[in-house]
Amino acid sequence: MKNLMQFLARNRGLFVFVIGMVIFRSAAADWNVVPTGSMQPTIRIGDRILVDKAAYDIRLPLTHVSLVHLADPMRGDIVVLDSHAADEKLVKRVIGVPGDVVAMRNNQLIINGKPAIYAAGSATGIRDDANDPARYALESVDNVSHAIRLSIYRPSPITSFGPVRVPQGQYLLLGDNRDNSEDSRYLGFFSRAEIVGRSRYVVASLDPGRYDLPRWNRFGASLDGNSLK
Repeated sequence: MKNLMQFLARNRGLFVFVIGMVIFRSAAADWNVVPTGSMQPTIRIGDRILVDKAAYDIRLPLTHVSLVHLADPMRGDIVVLDSHAADEKLVKRVIGVPGDVVAMRNNQLIINGKPAIYAAGSATGIRDDANDPARYALESVDNVSHAIRLSIYRPSPITSFGPVRVPQGQYLLLGDNRDNSEDSRYLGFFSRAEIVGRSRYVVASLDPGRYDLPRWNRFGASLDGNSLK
């Protein structure tokens, strides 16, 4: 016991630092590796995205208990959630907020009776395009725009649904890669309590198709805006 106490005393600074980092990453900010392409072209496979865990709530560290409510997710936000239905952490985009009536017809959204506006676009650097050619577009709803990817030969089995009304305390989330995303079309609405943060920036990016070499142009890249690159 004496040796243990001496060890703890000698390394007290290290233990305080580690505990502080765990609390910080749990309650304030963290970064997540994105291993799938469900948010392409906005988020690329291998991106490390910054997660602002204080964007909506101040939570009790290491829990989902909200101590202070700061805001609610808005349409267009990219959110990170611990999904009970998927049994894993997901990164998706908010499409419908509580009270919205949402429908999709042949991959075209209709929100509260207003069709989304689509403009043709293009994207480079998407390795999936070699085996799964796609077309790209800017999707705009209420002046909020973002890029989407639509597979030419492998469409999702669910390109149309609704209309459905988003319940209170729930959100309708979709991936930007509309034909390759496990989202509300398959898992239903997502609870507000499952949403743990918002992402707006890429911290770093490694290309898994090129031996994890850095993609320097992705370091610090913004996930906001309406550009296709």
